[in-house]
Amino acid sequence: MKTDMILAGVGGQGVLSIAAVIALSAVKAGFSARQSEVHGMSQRGGAVLSHLRLSDGAIHCDLVPRGRADLIVSMEPLEALRYIGWLSSDGALVSSSDPIVNIGDYPPLETALNAVKSFSKARLVNADALAKEAGSARAVNMVMVGAASPFLPLEPETLESAIAELFAKRDPAINIEAFRLGRRGADA
Repeated sequence: MKTDMILAGVGGQGVLSIAAVIALSAVKAGFSARQSEVHGMSQRGGAVLSHLRLSDGAIHCDLVPRGRADLIVSMEPLEALRYIGWLSSDGALVSSSDPIVNIGDYPPLETALNAVKSFSKARLVNADALAKEAGSARAVNMVMVGAASPFLPLEPETLESAIAELFAKRDPAINIEAFRLGRRGADA
């Protein structure tokens, strides 16, 4: 088993927390996990990118080769499209439908959403609304973990255990509920 993924977003959206939850879950399930991240100007609303690789064997490199990602999880539609070159021909694309308009020439939202929808295994999630329903607008990242979970080689209970552990001091119940709502939202 091998699962390569790209996690993308904008600074402050919790991309690195997504990587931490999935990696911890993988280790709990007996897999190897390797991660690499780029978050240069993230504090000023810049791009955040994480390569995450899971395997039941050895992983020799942290970086996902272009065209080989099994999954892209994006906190924002334009960031999903920025990294589409990493997606394999049969890979899945899971993106929040909520934009972060942090550049002057951000395309019309419908254009970005239609481009995301053009991929055969694309899922758009109204993550902001689901996070608020869970009880915290900041739980968008756990909504996205839930939405991506059907494409992961991990049991939902293992992911919930990792969420509870990593968010033990920051309201694990809300984050677990956000995960569950994201999972149901992706199934819809």
